[in-house]
Formats: sequence, structure tokens, C-alpha cells
Amino acid sequence: MKTTIVSVFFLLLVGIRPFGTGTSISFSQSKEEVNPEDSTGLPGDHFSLEGAMELFKNSSSPEEFEKKLNTESNHVNNLDLNGDGNIDYIRVEDKMKDNAHAIVLQVAVNEKEMQDVAVIEIEKNGDASALAQIVGDEELYGEEVIVEAFEEKESTGQTGGKGPSPAVMFPVRVVVNVWLWPCVKFMYVPGYVVWVSPWRWHRHPHWWKPWKVHPWRWHHHHGLHYRHHYHKVHVHRAMVAHKVYAPHRKTSAIVKAKYKPAHASYKVRKANPKPAGTVKPASAGKPMGKPAVKPAPKPSPQTSPGKKPGKQGGVQSKPKPSGGTKGKKGGR
Repeated sequence: MKTTIVSVFFLLLVGIRPFGTGTSISFSQSKEEVNPEDSTGLPGDHFSLEGAMELFKNSSSPEEFEKKLNTESNHVNNLDLNGDGNIDYIRVEDKMKDNAHAIVLQVAVNEKEMQDVAVIEIEKNGDASALAQIVGDEELYGEEVIVEAFEEKESTGQTGGKGPSPAVMFPVRVVVNVWLWPCVKFMYVPGYVVWVSPWRWHRHPHWWKPWKVHPWRWHHHHGLHYRHHYHKVHVHRAMVAHKVYAPHRKTSAIVKAKYKPAHASYKVRKANPKPAGTVKPASAGKPMGKPAVKPAPKPSPQTSPGKKPGKQGGVQSKPKPSGGTKGKKGGR
């Protein structure tokens, strides 16, 4: 009994809460780890673009990549576009032209409609080099969101200032050559058969069982580690692959109608962003330039410099001919 109590106390101490007699656990989430401002309120919050790229990097083929996307323990897919309470199956389809590939990730919303989630755009740009980006669909993310892998390399620079200055080393992010990724090499092997997922609405592989949707905070927290080697950019690098994909993009009228209010709210927040932090106005903090207090009234022309008018000892203005108010001292 003592051992059980001590074990439970230890779990609570490190931030793991046991639930009943099951093995389910949850991890404590600090404000630094999960920022509510990371949520857009759109369905893209529930699919990790960085995670999808990491799974693609570590897959040996598009087929294996599809299986990893639909594995709960990878914490990449948390989408429920048709609102049935269960996770949607993501199918993968390759659109290929010459040295360009567009790996489409999409969901069957019903028996007639498909909704694209994202597309991985790949181009071979040398004998042993290729580049890749994943682009989140604007219907799910509010706008196109482009993510790519990066590496940090040290670069030499000067500290600046007058006169000679010592050289300093600082990290610089560079675009990753994805040619050595197993899945990329697989798709550029002569004789490669373009992958098109055979799965459709209500037709899924026997190994797949849908799971319930996780709360956004839980899903976001479990996918944070994917962000270490990926970042968002604002330029398409695989232009040929992007053009290959464009005419094949699929959207769902059901998804569009369901998330129309969320899109409207997102556009309002985008147009009126909140200021970063809690910046105090100048009047509430240290004065900037002129003081924020109301200046004292200017003295009358006959007031001696350095003296303030008051009830006692003040120099009074010359009374007007019609009779003015006399001070307590100096009046008749």
C-alpha cells in the first residue's frame, strides 16, 4: 500500500496524472509550451505540417508515409472535417511531371467530396540535390502556410563599429537538400510507379481504427517537438511542382460552409492584430519627451519670475478699472 501511495505521489510531482486503473497519462503543460495565441480557430490547428514533413523524411515510400500519417502515436493528424467525432483518414496521392512531384494529402469528407489538407512539393534541382516544402491548404489554415526544413550553419561576420573589429561566428539557417531522404530517392528511381492511395470514403485499410479527437491543447503540446528543425517561410521554391498541383486542388463545400464563421473571425484578427506584450502608454510609465502631466498655467505679466501666485505672498495683477478681486494682502 505504501509503495502505491509513493508511486502516485511521484507521478503527480513530475506532472503525470494517473486515471483510474488504466494506463492513460497526460503531461503537464506550461504557458511557455502551449501559447493560446498559436490557435487560429481553424481546422489547420489540428494538423501538424512540421510533423508531416518529419514523417515524410523518415518514410521509405509514399505508402509508408500514408500509414504513419494515420497512426495515432505520431501525433500529427487530429482532423475531424466532417464533424462525426472521429479522426479522418488521410489519403496520399502523388502528382508527377518530369522532375517535379506534388504529394497531395487529402480527406474524403463524404462519398462525393474531397478536401485537400496540404501538399508536399518536391523538385530535383541537381544531380544529387532536391528541395521540398509542405504547403497547408488555405481552406484549413486561412491562407497558404509554407513550411520547410532548415539546418543551422555557422557564418563569419564583423561586430561593426569604427576601426578594426574581431570576426564573430553566428548561426545562419540554410535550406536543406532533401535528396538523401529515403522517400525522395524512392520516387526518383527509374521505373517508379506513381503512388495513388486506394482508400476512399468508408474504405480503409484493415489496420486502421479511427480514434476520438483530442483537445487542441493536448494535440499542440504533443507535436511541439516537430518544430525544432522546420520553420515557416513566405516563398515557393518548387515552382514547377506548385504549378503541377494547382489544377488538381480539391475543396469541399461542406468544409467551406462549416468553417465560414471561423474564417471570418480569423480575417478580423489578422487585420487587427493584438499588440505584442502589455505595453503601457507613455502617460502611465516613464515620460517620453515632454511630461504627460498637465502644465501649470502661465503667470500673469506682472508676476515676478520664480514666484507662483497664491493666497499669501503672491503678487497680484493690477485690478481692472471696473473693480477686480483684491488679494488678502495688498488691497485697500
